[in-house]
Amino acid sequence: MKATYHKYILQFKRPSGTSRGVMTEKESWFIVLEKEGKKGIGECGILRGLSIDDRPDYEEKLRWTCANIHLGENQLWEALIEFPSIQFGVEMAFQSLVSESPFLLFPSDFTDGKKSIPINGLVWMGEESFMKQQIEEKLADGFRCVKLKIGAIDFDAELELLRFIRQHFTPEQVEIRVDANGAFDSYLALNKITQLSEFEIHSIEQPIQKNNTDSMADLCKTTPIPIALDEELIGVFSLQEKETLLQKIKPQYLILKPSFIGGFRGTKEWISLAEKHQIGWWITSALESNIGLNAIAQFTFLQHNLMPQGLGTGALYTNNFDCPLEVSQGQLWYKKDADWDCNFDPKNWN
Repeated sequence: MKATYHKYILQFKRPSGTSRGVMTEKESWFIVLEKEGKKGIGECGILRGLSIDDRPDYEEKLRWTCANIHLGENQLWEALIEFPSIQFGVEMAFQSLVSESPFLLFPSDFTDGKKSIPINGLVWMGEESFMKQQIEEKLADGFRCVKLKIGAIDFDAELELLRFIRQHFTPEQVEIRVDANGAFDSYLALNKITQLSEFEIHSIEQPIQKNNTDSMADLCKTTPIPIALDEELIGVFSLQEKETLLQKIKPQYLILKPSFIGGFRGTKEWISLAEKHQIGWWITSALESNIGLNAIAQFTFLQHNLMPQGLGTGALYTNNFDCPLEVSQGQLWYKKDADWDCNFDPKNWN
């Protein structure tokens, strides 16, 4: 078996804001496996300043992985424990290699085009007018669940945006999720969450920065809005560490990003623990290209979670790969008759 890796820079159509800053591009690396005339592809993607494997030796570890691909998927997964995005890429590449088609990893009613996956509509941070425009577009496009990134503009302005939604749509008509990306100060978080609760919010992701487990546990105990852990799960590697974290914080939800938490296997570990401790969960992409998003969507469908998932990021880039994934009326569909606009020659990718 031969393995190579290739870097690809995804370009945002419009600079996209979070509480950690504005993104204009996103880095991914693709692992390509070749064996007996077949090829498989897996995506390894990091978010600078957030991924636990945003390290100077990242490409060195990719080289090592390709040089040691003979070790096989399971042994490599263990060896790459501190590089969850590469774990994910390796899993994806091996599954792609043995599949009927490189992009049909997990056949189901979803990939047959018979069933869809409900998703949230993502509203990025920006000027108030821009956020209001996005909200109107998502609602007009038929989304019944919207997720707003908050914490970067004036908080009162963010409350006004939520008020705008609730003036036109009841909680039964539109579910609102907010994601603070750790932007709230610990001592102000409960007050801000209480103000947000006026708008009957479904949940708030990561209200304070990770690694403040005492404060987060207190918040989860007293919050008027269910709290979802996101960044808090990054860098928690062993099963025992995962369970200890959940037992201490006792969150209401988990947000699972395979690229951040060890791929399919890592995601299944978190799902198992969440269900053991009666914690809700859903799966979200981490701004992968359509290649990674496709794999995550197919995997997600098989987990039989009927909540809206965070998989609507395929249209963010100017140079994404055309694929069968299509968003319609707040649902992600797989158009089985559509073609992939992607070959395995990296010279043609950028």
